[in-house]
Amino acid sequence: MPPRSEDPRRDATGSRRGSSRGSEPREPGLGGISDARAYTPRGRTVREGGGAEQRRTPRSTRSGDPFRPALQVLDGGRAGRAGTREPTGDGARTGRRATAAGGRTGVVRTVSSRPVREPFDDEEDAPPPRRRSQPRRPVRKPRRPPRLGDPRRRLRLGTLLALTLFASIGVRLVYLQTVDTPAYADGGLPNRLAVVELPAPRGAILDRNGEPLAHSVEARYVFADPTRVKDRAATARALSPLLGVPASDLAEKMRERNLPGTDTPLQFVYLARGVEIGTAKRIMALDLAGINVHRDERREVPGGDLAANLLGFVGQDMNGLEGLEARYDDVLRGQAGKRTYEVGQGDLAAPIPGGYSRTTQPKPGSSLQLTVDRDLQFMTQRILAKQTEKVKGSVGAAVIIEIPSGEVLAQASQPTYDAANPTKVTSPSDRDDAATTFVVDPGSIHKAITFGAALQEGVITPDTAFPVANTIERGGVTFRDTHPVDGRTMSIPGMLAFSSNVGTIEIGEKLGKERLFDYQKRFGLGQVTGEGMPGEAAGRLLPPDQWSGSAYGSVPIGHSVDATPLQMAAAYAAIANNGTYVQPHLVKETIGADGTRSPAATPTTRSVLSPANAAALRRMMEAVTTVDGPEGQATGLAAAVPGYRVAGKTGTGLRYDNGKQQPGEVGSFIGMAPAENPRYVVAVFVWSPGGGGGAVAAPAFREMMGFTLRHYRVPPSLTNKSPKFEVFPR
Repeated sequence: MPPRSEDPRRDATGSRRGSSRGSEPREPGLGGISDARAYTPRGRTVREGGGAEQRRTPRSTRSGDPFRPALQVLDGGRAGRAGTREPTGDGARTGRRATAAGGRTGVVRTVSSRPVREPFDDEEDAPPPRRRSQPRRPVRKPRRPPRLGDPRRRLRLGTLLALTLFASIGVRLVYLQTVDTPAYADGGLPNRLAVVELPAPRGAILDRNGEPLAHSVEARYVFADPTRVKDRAATARALSPLLGVPASDLAEKMRERNLPGTDTPLQFVYLARGVEIGTAKRIMALDLAGINVHRDERREVPGGDLAANLLGFVGQDMNGLEGLEARYDDVLRGQAGKRTYEVGQGDLAAPIPGGYSRTTQPKPGSSLQLTVDRDLQFMTQRILAKQTEKVKGSVGAAVIIEIPSGEVLAQASQPTYDAANPTKVTSPSDRDDAATTFVVDPGSIHKAITFGAALQEGVITPDTAFPVANTIERGGVTFRDTHPVDGRTMSIPGMLAFSSNVGTIEIGEKLGKERLFDYQKRFGLGQVTGEGMPGEAAGRLLPPDQWSGSAYGSVPIGHSVDATPLQMAAAYAAIANNGTYVQPHLVKETIGADGTRSPAATPTTRSVLSPANAAALRRMMEAVTTVDGPEGQATGLAAAVPGYRVAGKTGTGLRYDNGKQQPGEVGSFIGMAPAENPRYVVAVFVWSPGGGGGAVAAPAFREMMGFTLRHYRVPPSLTNKSPKFEVFPR
């Protein structure tokens, strides 16, 4: 094979082919291993230097390379890979320095790394024909990546949201630690709280002198916790004799049950209220599971039945149910307090020292001071009871009014009851106050109103007299006198003394129905007095436009009129008070728990008669208790009080219940004394189904008025100056 040309091949551009690796310049004259590293199988490195640089020795022109064995050793026996290694070490650095020193940059070409066929190689190792180089494809410019969003905005927004979240959590934590701390700290407190009610003492009811008619005393109430009672039957048997309650009732109260509408078990039930302290101590000594006592009060009525129909009574919870106890319940009842404290659970159910504790002190109720005199009330009741016993099945009422104040000093009813045991009565009506609920047809006691109106209107004078027949007919009804005078001329005092129906009807006709109706209202009929008792009846008047023919005969003598004993007593009090009506009243003042006294409202007053006419009427009414002569005896002699001048009037009427007339009759007497200067008015009414009430009313009045005058030490009247009445002047 002919030797290869010494000149290196060039490509179309004129540059020497081959890699630039290992073509760094080297020092002139150096050889050896460094040159061997730059050797390539297809050619050798040619240094084109200055004129002083000499070509390599003729050894380099030989077809056989003396360094080939060494290169095979260095390259692991593969001569074909020697051309791919980069010159390293001192040889490379020497070549770079030589280039710099010569000032001429040599072109170094490294021939292809494919193996070159040498003369001593086999034919089968010859390389394939060299392919002609293909023209390069134009490099395509890489596609521009899509533009991404600015991450800084998202980072800022995320940071802001995170900070807001942490700030909210921080604020909430601070709020919980500062503001809501007490609420969370006390979250379980309600489960550990016990509440004990502190009863407020109920105000007392006192008489006019401050003596108690009803008051509260300290007591105990006994209660049970059904959830803790171990043996209901045995517990009930142990408590029954002490409480006076049947064991079966106690066992039923202690039965376990839930509060209405809930799943919570009932843990408190009253077994008894108002238990005496000594009895409560004995109950506690029994040490019964689930049974306990606590402070309570009991209403005590020292007088028993004294003014019971006035006072009324209270219920188990100390709420007024009847009488003044009910009417003034809001004044008498105090505001209960309570103690709330923290207790342990289970067997440690005791107040926790230093635990939650709060006490609201109770506010005692105010006391009510009445105008009633306890001693006078007692005697009035005693006298009324004694007189009504004389007629069977009777109902009685008595009222004593002070002049001129209008204060009610006594107000008695028969039958009565023990206010401490209000259930022990024959009938619930036994607890009624007859003076304000006993509606009657007043009868002849109404004649004082007719005569007073006629005097005030000038229809009659104290000296008026006219013939009186035995009967008179109005509207088809015949009216008779119980003391017929056969048409003789009778004076006004005589008509009052003998209670002439005929004479009164004639005077009423001259007065007229409109004026009579007007005076009835002025005297307080047809309307409640407002004394202070609950359930007071108003009575009823017959308006003039509803009068029938017989009403001209019945109304003037006190029929077709409904009134209560208190209303009629107040009307007579107006005559005694120089013609001025004063509203009767029972309450004098209210006494607060701190002792502050508040007077009751001023009673209503109005003028009905002139003082002169009132005095004239009183003088004529004295005939009722004094006339006793050959012409006959007055109807009210039994009412005369020794040593005192008495003016009054008897009456016989009817009783109505729910608008229905009852059998029997109502006997009554209302009078005032001393007649010359009245101090008191006493009214007595007695109804009996069999009659006879009139026979006891006047004697009852005499005893009551006599005691009242002596009780208040009223000087006796000068009876020698009592008027002398002429019943039949001609």
